[in-house]
This record gives sequence, structure tokens and C-alpha cells, in this order.
Amino acid sequence: MRISSSQVFDIANRGMADLTQQLLKTQSQISTGMRVLTPADDPVASTKIMQLNDELASTKQYTANIDIANNNLTREESSLNGVNDLIQRMQELTISAGNTASLSGNEYAALASEVDSRIDELLNLTNSKNANGDYIFGGFKSREQPFTGDSLSGFRFNGDEGQQYIKIANNTYVPTTDSGKTAFVEIESANKTINTYPSPSNQSNPPVTISVGRVYDQQAYDDFYPEDIVISFNAEGNIVPHGKNFTATEKSTGRIILQDQPYVAGREVKIKGVAVKINGNPISGTAAVPATLDFGSLGATSGFNFTATPETFRIRAGGITQTFVLDANITNTADLAATLNEPTNGNAAKLTAMGLRVDRQGFHMDSGVNISIMNGSANIDAVMGLTSAMGTKSVDGVAAKSVDRVFIDSSSRQDIVTTLARFSETLKAYDGGPDAKKQISAMVATTLKNLTNAQTSVLNVTSKIGARVNTLEATKSIHLDTSVVSQKVLSDISSLDYAEASTRLSQQSMILQATQQSFIRVSQLTLFSKLS
Repeated sequence: MRISSSQVFDIANRGMADLTQQLLKTQSQISTGMRVLTPADDPVASTKIMQLNDELASTKQYTANIDIANNNLTREESSLNGVNDLIQRMQELTISAGNTASLSGNEYAALASEVDSRIDELLNLTNSKNANGDYIFGGFKSREQPFTGDSLSGFRFNGDEGQQYIKIANNTYVPTTDSGKTAFVEIESANKTINTYPSPSNQSNPPVTISVGRVYDQQAYDDFYPEDIVISFNAEGNIVPHGKNFTATEKSTGRIILQDQPYVAGREVKIKGVAVKINGNPISGTAAVPATLDFGSLGATSGFNFTATPETFRIRAGGITQTFVLDANITNTADLAATLNEPTNGNAAKLTAMGLRVDRQGFHMDSGVNISIMNGSANIDAVMGLTSAMGTKSVDGVAAKSVDRVFIDSSSRQDIVTTLARFSETLKAYDGGPDAKKQISAMVATTLKNLTNAQTSVLNVTSKIGARVNTLEATKSIHLDTSVVSQKVLSDISSLDYAEASTRLSQQSMILQATQQSFIRVSQLTLFSKLS
């Protein structure tokens, strides 16, 4: 078999290339310290190495998450400890304020001044931020200041009840924040209490504000509880001389509690045992246009005598329906009005309950609510001149419209800031009289109970933080142990045996050199070299 010179060179080139590649691979292994450089080197080991590297990367990220969570919880715990210290100081001050026999008005004013400064401190604590600049107690609304307001305009919680979680293991999430609503707002009140706030649809600018208010007569308010109060600003023509005025109504029924009361900014308003102050320049509402149904002329029979056979009809207005009776001899509209205003047959009481008036001209609903007459008879139609049998409805009534409103809602809970604000207001109102001393004594007892409840709420959240920190520490310890084991396994699988690799490198270098030298000699064995 003949082998051409080109074949000799090609075989030698491939052989030396393979030897060179093996040498370079060994050199790479020695320089990196890794036995497996590509999946082809060891497919099984390569798969395991990838898995271990993924686990180590995840563990590293989880460890970083744990550090972030730890920092956030440490900051939150610090804020809560500050709130707890403040509550303890306020408890001491409240007990001191109970000494009405020796403290003067100036001393109570000084106590109130400290309470006010503590309120500012408390607002700073409840609006604490973490290292990222997020509000700790804002829930999911971490970029919006959770607590705003003051004792003159009331305090508001602008956050929500959400908690932000961080993943610290494959199936483990830990909350790193707590809602301020849980910690500081949803606190059981010692007594039935109130929440005050303006309507969000108010149009006045600057907006009307309502103070946090106080319950000055607990028994009177307990009798009214759990109803809510709406204070609406009426048309200025409702009072004489004309001016801004308001009406207080029961929210659930619309029943009037106070009507057409002159409004003076900053003056205390007392309703059902509750006292509040309203400030600002509210926009007045518009007056009602009364609804009317006028009587027509009497029929051809010149009236009808219902004495022997009374007949009834119904009136409906504002969702209320009442049945009225005609039980007299009616010869003109004066008789008709007298019968409808008669107390003994129940008509008068029903008119009052509905807010209706009846005179010789007809029916009048001054509130502007349109009225309907129905279920009558031909005889009733004849004396009233109205179609009561088929039904008749007024169309000229226009209800009064209020623009600005404020609300006083009943509640069994009271936030910690409002507790201090109401305590401060009571201290400021002290005038040395017996009623003031009673108010102080009652407020001291209520404030102490509310502060205790607030402290319990804060400590409950703090204890939960402690449990989370324990979870973080335990999980971090597990991650560290896992990392050590994984790195050991990874090292066993992928690390290079330097002694074996060095020996192999020397062997490969020697073989390559021998091959190169042999090729040089073989390549010179040609016919032409013998003829020279």
C-alpha cells in the first residue's frame, strides 16, 4: 500500500492537533482549578454542577432577602418601642392630671402642652420610613404618608391593611411591614365613641374641617348610639337675619336632631352628648321648594257626609305611606282641612310624622319632597277635587340641597392619636369649676383605659415581629448550612486533582514533543534526500 506525502502530513497534523488540544485542556483545568469545563467532559457531573450552582445562587439571594427583612423589622421594632415609651409617659401624665384637688388651670395648660408635643412625636413615629424611603405603617400604600391631620381638623389614616412580604426560602414568605391600622387605629375604646370627618364631596376652599370632638355626656351618647350624625349647611335664608346655618340629622333615618342652627366658625357644637368644633367657610345649600297638591272645588253634591260611613285614602312621601280617614260631614275645604288635622282620628299625628301640612288650599310638603295621593274613592275625589282613586302626584316639589357636610360616626374603636388629642382638649378646657373637675376625672379614667388598650395593641405587633425575626435567623442558619454542604459537594464533583493533572500535563507535553520530533525525521525520508 502506497502512502503519499500529503497523507503523511495530514495524519501527523491531526495527531499533533489532538495532542495539542488535550494539552490545552489540561492547562485550562489547572488554571481554573475545575475538572469539568464543558458538559462533554462529564455529562452526569455537569448536570449536578448546574443544579448545585442554581441552589447556591438561590440561597445567596434568600440570604440577602433575609438581611433586608431583618433591617426592615428592626426599624419597625424601634418605632414601636418608641411608641410604647411614649404611651408609658402619657400614662404617668394622665395619672398626674387626675389630681384635680391640687392642680391649677395653668398646670393643666402645661400638661396639655406636653400632650400636644407628644402628639407630634407620635405622628413622627407612626410615619416612620425604612431604608428604601417607604412608610413602614402604610400597608400597600407605602409611598403615601399614612397618618395626617391635627386636633383641629381630625386625624386620618391614609394607608390600607396590606402587609408587604419577602421570600426567604422556596416556600417561605415573611411579612416585613405591619399596617398602622392594626397597630394604632383599630384599638378597642373604653367607651362608645365617635369618628369625625368632612365629606369628600365638599366644595369649600379652603375646605371645612371638623375637630376630633369629644363625648362630654357619656349617658346621653350611649342612649343615641349606634346612630351616626350628619351636619349639613343649609340655605342662608333659613334663619333671620340671613346667614350660614346648619341642620344635624340622623344618618340612617334623616330625622332632624338640630334644625337651622346659626354657624359660627370654631364654636363648639353639642349634639346628643357629643361636642365638636367646625372651622372654615362652608358653602351654603339651596332652600327647598315646597311640594303642593291644591284642593279643587267641591262636587255638585256640595260635599259629602262621611259620619256614618268613614272612608280612607293613602298618602306617600319620601318612602313613607300613611292611611288617612275622612269621618265628618264635609261641606267645604275648611271642613276638609279640619278633618285631616283632627287629633282624635289619628290624622294629625300622621301628618306630623310625614312632615305634611294641610290648610284650606290643600296639602303642603315644605321639605320639597313630592307627595302622592292614592287608594281613595269617588266620594273622596268629590270633596277634595283630586283624583285620589286613580292616584295624583305633585310635581312642583324640589328638596333642599346641602353642599358642604361633615359627619360624626359612632364607633367602638379609637386610634391612639385621637385618644391623646381628646385628652389634651379636656385639659385645655379646665376652668376650675365642679363640672370641669368631673370632666377631667372622667377623661382621666377613659384615657388610662384607652392607653392600656393601645399599649396592648402595640405590644401584640411587637411580639409578632420577634417571632418573624426568629424565623429569619433560623432560616438564615439553615441556608448557611446548606451552602456549606452544597459547596463541599460541588467541590468534590468539579474540583481538579492538581497532582494528577500535573502528571498528565507532563506526560502530554512529552508525547507532543516526541511526536513533533518523530514527524520531523519521518518527513525527511524521501527518495530525493537519498539521491543528494
